[in-house]
Amino acid sequence: MTASELIIGSGPADFGTVAGELAIGGIGLSRLAARIGSTPFFAYDRSLITERVQLLRQTLPPAIRLHYAVKANPMPAVVQHLAGLVDGLDVASAGELAVALDTGIRPDRIGFAGPGKAPAEIGRAVAAGITLELESETEARRVAEAGVRLGIRPRVAIRVNPDFAVRGSGMRMGGGPQQFGVDAERVPDLLRLITALDLDLIGFHVFAGSQNLNADILGEAQRRTVELIIALAELSSTPVRYLNLGGGFGIPYSERDRPLDLTRVAANLAELIDGPIANRLPEARPVLELGRYLVGESGVYVTRVLDRKLSRGEQFLVVDGGMHHQLAASGNLGQVIRRNYPVAVGNKITEPPAEVSTVVGRLCTPLDLLADKVVLPTTAVDDLIVIFQAGAYGLTASPTAFLGHPAPAEALI
Repeated sequence: MTASELIIGSGPADFGTVAGELAIGGIGLSRLAARIGSTPFFAYDRSLITERVQLLRQTLPPAIRLHYAVKANPMPAVVQHLAGLVDGLDVASAGELAVALDTGIRPDRIGFAGPGKAPAEIGRAVAAGITLELESETEARRVAEAGVRLGIRPRVAIRVNPDFAVRGSGMRMGGGPQQFGVDAERVPDLLRLITALDLDLIGFHVFAGSQNLNADILGEAQRRTVELIIALAELSSTPVRYLNLGGGFGIPYSERDRPLDLTRVAANLAELIDGPIANRLPEARPVLELGRYLVGESGVYVTRVLDRKLSRGEQFLVVDGGMHHQLAASGNLGQVIRRNYPVAVGNKITEPPAEVSTVVGRLCTPLDLLADKVVLPTTAVDDLIVIFQAGAYGLTASPTAFLGHPAPAEALI
C-alpha cells in the first residue's frame, strides 16, 4: 500500500515514499523523526502548500484575490511561506496579527475579523494600518476612538451576518442569531454610524459556513452573498472596494467524503464577477478567505507507539500523542459524529494490512481516540503512527495543557 492510496486528496497534493517509508518534503519519516528529535510532531510539506495555491490560481478567475485565514495554522513558518504566495492574510487576534506583520506583508493586505476584539487589540490594529472588520456598533465606536487617539483614519469593513444559512457546512457561521458579524437588517444603522464617525469604509465581509464539500451549495451561498452586498452597497455613501465572499472550501477527511469540485466553484465565481459584480460593484475586489483548503492536506501528525495491548479480543495501540494535540481527529470531545481520519504506520508504508487495531492516546479519558478499528500492518512498539489531513486546526485547536504532557514539535519541510 502506498501513501497515495492512503490520502484522500482533492488536488495534486500527495506524499511519497522513500525506501518503504512515508516521505514528507522528500525526507523519509524515520530520518525526519531523528532530525526533529522526539515524537509526537506535526510536519507540513511546503511544496504541497505551494501546489494548492497554484491549483487555485490556475482554476479560479484571475480577479479573485486569495487570502489565507491564519487561524487554520498560525505556525510562523507556514504563515511566512504563504505570505509570499497569497494576496492577503486574515487574522483573529493580536497574536495572529503579530505573526502576520512579522512576514513583512503590507499592512493594507491584512484583515482582522472576529467578535470580542479588545480595545488594546483594536488600538494595535489601527496603529498598524490594517483593515478592521467590524462585528458590532461597539467595535465601530472603539475603532473611531483609537483613530482619534492615534491621529489615523481607520480603514474598516463590515462583517455581515446574512439572513440565510449555508447547508452542508461543518460549522455554520451565518444565518439566524450569531455572535459573528452584524445582522443584515442592522447594517443600515451601522452604515450611518460609520459615516458619523468618519471611518474609511472599504466594503463588506460575509462568511456563512466552513468545511463544505458541495460546489452547488457553495455557489448558491456566493450568489446570495453578492445579492446581499449589492443591496447593502446602495445604502453606503462610499463605493465597495472590498468584497470578501468568505471561504468554506472543505477537504475530505474520510472515505465517504468526496473532494470539492473546484472547477464548478470557479465557473460560478466567473459568472458572478462578469455579471452582477462588474455591473453593480465595479470597484470591488472579490476576495476568498481560505484556511483549511490551503494547508489541511499538507500536514501529518506523527506519534510513536508506546504500548501494544489486547483487551477482551480488541487490539489497542497506545501512542505518545493524542487528542491534546489533534483534537479534531478524536471527534472534538464527542461534539461530532466521529469518523477515522486517514491513518498509516509511517515506517511500514508499503507493508500489507494485517490486523485491526484501535489507536489511542495516553490521556485519562476514553475520548482520547485517534483511530477506531483500522486495518494496519502488524504494528510494534516504537513504530510511527501517522494521521493525515493534519495541516489545519491541529495543534492550536487542541487542549494542549490537559494532563501536562509536553507540546509536540512542528516542522515545515
